[in-house]
Amino acid sequence: MSNYPHYVKLARPFTLLPPLLGIISGAVCAFGSIHNPDPEARLTLAVVLTVALGSLCAGFMNAASNAINQICDLEIDRLNKPERPLVTGALSLRQGWLFTWVFYALALVPTWLVVVYPYNSWLEKLGAPLASHETFFIYLAGLIFTFIYSAPQLGRTKTKGFLASLTIAIPRGVLLKVAGWAMVARVAHTEPWFIGAVFGLYLIGASVTKDFADMEGDRAGGCRTLPIVYGVRKAAWMISPFFIFPWLLLPLGAYLPDPQAPEHPILTGNANLLTGLGILLTFWGIYTVYLLLRDPDSLAETENHPSWTHMYMMMMAAQVGFALAYVL
Repeated sequence: MSNYPHYVKLARPFTLLPPLLGIISGAVCAFGSIHNPDPEARLTLAVVLTVALGSLCAGFMNAASNAINQICDLEIDRLNKPERPLVTGALSLRQGWLFTWVFYALALVPTWLVVVYPYNSWLEKLGAPLASHETFFIYLAGLIFTFIYSAPQLGRTKTKGFLASLTIAIPRGVLLKVAGWAMVARVAHTEPWFIGAVFGLYLIGASVTKDFADMEGDRAGGCRTLPIVYGVRKAAWMISPFFIFPWLLLPLGAYLPDPQAPEHPILTGNANLLTGLGILLTFWGIYTVYLLLRDPDSLAETENHPSWTHMYMMMMAAQVGFALAYVL
């Protein structure tokens, strides 16, 4: 118990809210879509418990991901984050690895029980056909991506510029939304992947913003992040489009026909709300880009640049807005 506060710092629970909200938002979208497998669209106890279990597992995955990132970034953190428990010696590397594997197991194994209608009881879910366990395989893919990003043995794309952005955007943008969807409906439709693509494109740019303040340690650790490779100003210009153009996909998706089923649009939520949300987020993104570009050098001088606050708030607003568009 004496190490409990240090394990909390290793898990970084304050980073849980965005993925948790993403999971719940994805589940709400699936529930309100035309792809809800329950013909009566009932909010049953089985649905609630399934989403609750999947959300808890997402939190565990986030904790494990944070831990392995700190293990692999130990030398970098000595410069960038000297207060972290592995750097200070409050936790040993052995304890860090033990925490990582325990939480990966807690994150992955229970998702075998996340199976959608018509499998309602836990026994039915446990014995459902392999193809019904979509959430399990999505979480497994997310787990693999965290290793690809952090671990040298699997490429450590964190050191490789835009590849780092992609290996963050795919699990935390695309797969996160699809995982939430998979807790209520099947994922073999255009809609969940289209929604995931919107968030994935946004995170390609947004995920780079944390690199500006970490340049000293990243450079010492051999990480070729965009600000290091191209300089602060050029990197800020490179990521700017990703704050704006992904949101323009919302009004397009609300009216363009679904390639799999042309009788309805790609996004089957409230078209007016989705269009308004897309326009709002586009203008918000333009303002955030203005904050980024008016003084790019300041990005490398502070860990609390105003644009970062807008980046997180925009992400949260998009998650809530999507959910509302599928229930109103």
